Amino acid sequence: MSENRSVLLIPIVAMGLAAASAPARADDFYKGKTFTFVVGFTPGGGYDSIARGVARYMSAHIPGNPNVIVQNMPGAGSLTSVRYLDVNAPKDGTAMTAFNSGLVTQSIFQPEKVQLDFRKYSWIGVVTPDFRVCYGYGPKGVKNWDDMMHRKEFVLGSTARGSGSYINAATLREVFHAPVKQIMGFPGSAEVRLAIERGELDGDCGSFSSIPIEWLRDGLAHPFVRFTEERPAEVPESAIYVGEFAKSEEQKQLLRVLNAADEVGRPYVMSRQVPAAHVAIIRHAFNETMKDKAFLSDMEKQQLPVIPLSGEVAEQIVDKMMNTSPEILAKAKAIYE
Repeated sequence: MSENRSVLLIPIVAMGLAAASAPARADDFYKGKTFTFVVGFTPGGGYDSIARGVARYMSAHIPGNPNVIVQNMPGAGSLTSVRYLDVNAPKDGTAMTAFNSGLVTQSIFQPEKVQLDFRKYSWIGVVTPDFRVCYGYGPKGVKNWDDMMHRKEFVLGSTARGSGSYINAATLREVFHAPVKQIMGFPGSAEVRLAIERGELDGDCGSFSSIPIEWLRDGLAHPFVRFTEERPAEVPESAIYVGEFAKSEEQKQLLRVLNAADEVGRPYVMSRQVPAAHVAIIRHAFNETMKDKAFLSDMEKQQLPVIPLSGEVAEQIVDKMMNTSPEILAKAKAIYE
């Protein structure tokens, strides 16, 4: 596999951004204001890197060109940052949150714990779906599915129940009875990677784009399973689609539900209390940023994917997720227990 990961681009019309028209009127509300990107994780991880990339260029597409800053707000697998929008954040359209989309799935299976309805937020857009994999680390690390299944333990870390990494690893354990042990409480993926290097964890499950490029270059990370049927060129063939290991229709249905949130992998939302006119301005600015040549060049240099979805399309996906049958919901709850 090449050391350089090229940025993944799909025509924007195909991804639904063209459907989001410019706001009817753009005033100077944002002139002189500060616009805050709230990231639900610590600095250094994939969510943080992508948010900072978007933040560098989005001001140019907002009328009035506000000052744009990034604020890290880790906690509860990024749930703290989402709750902030309706509790303490300004409701005028100057705050937006990037969070782990696995929380959408958890809100369906454990509404009593998440206590949020993601249909009641204004979705601004998605930078890219999450192309998620699990990998072993090191010369003696897990290198393929059979290797994992024959281990006594495959120890992985996560921020909290409901995060994407938790769901991926728990899927292996609960759906396929893999010998996965999970350690909770890491503030973010940067801390998980340090624990992997120290030998405290055997690998990780997460976005392929978040794996350090030097780990792939030096043969230290061994991606052996992926959670989307589509395999972008960047993801090696060694990462087999998890659905190929499903032996029953029930397993296949569970996988479809559990992996649905990956479609809205790197999302941005605002409080529904923000005036509709300001939501429209920020949606338009986000869509224009996704087409900005300087932004795309910057993301390519960082080897970060850009396969955008508009806020309207993201809302449609979330609505569909919420219509999961009660039978599948009951069976999937074991993932979170």
